[in-house]
Amino acid sequence: MPKIVDEVWYDGAKERIKRLGLSPLIDELKVIITEFDLRVKESVDANGGAAVRRLIDARFEKSGGWTKKVGGDIDWFKCKFVNGTQVCIGVEVQVSARSDLLVVDMIHLTAAFREGRIDAGVVIVPSDKLSRYLTDRGPCFSDAKKHANVARLEDSPLVLIAIEHDGAGPPLEKQFKRTSKKL
Repeated sequence: MPKIVDEVWYDGAKERIKRLGLSPLIDELKVIITEFDLRVKESVDANGGAAVRRLIDARFEKSGGWTKKVGGDIDWFKCKFVNGTQVCIGVEVQVSARSDLLVVDMIHLTAAFREGRIDAGVVIVPSDKLSRYLTDRGPCFSDAKKHANVARLEDSPLVLIAIEHDGAGPPLEKQFKRTSKKL
């Protein structure tokens, strides 16, 4: 099973999550991203990050109650009622795109905070070790921390989580760009 190897909690996120009764959703999220088999070929750039993303998305779908947003918004969110008040958490999963797209995910979370759609946000990225084995220029935990600071998200209720694979296995399928046909 993948393991969570590092976490950074910004701007009182841990206290806010506890106070608002969101801890069960964080616990559920941690089960989603850890309780499955994730083995990769332990060779630089040998595995497709999109394959890891598909595995994680399937886990969210199987868990139930999580809403997937498509294009231009938070990847996943879930709300619950606590004492008659709706509280929500948003999750961005960034394992398969260029690392600079972490900023775009963080902009999505910032907009959702500002608009009052979520009360806390989580960004899930590969650990620095796992990132080496995924597609070139993909994100890693070090990049996520740097981008969170540049985007000034240290002033937002944000949690960064780094996951790491179980161990060695066959390479995960890479996703190749479509080539345009010449006319």
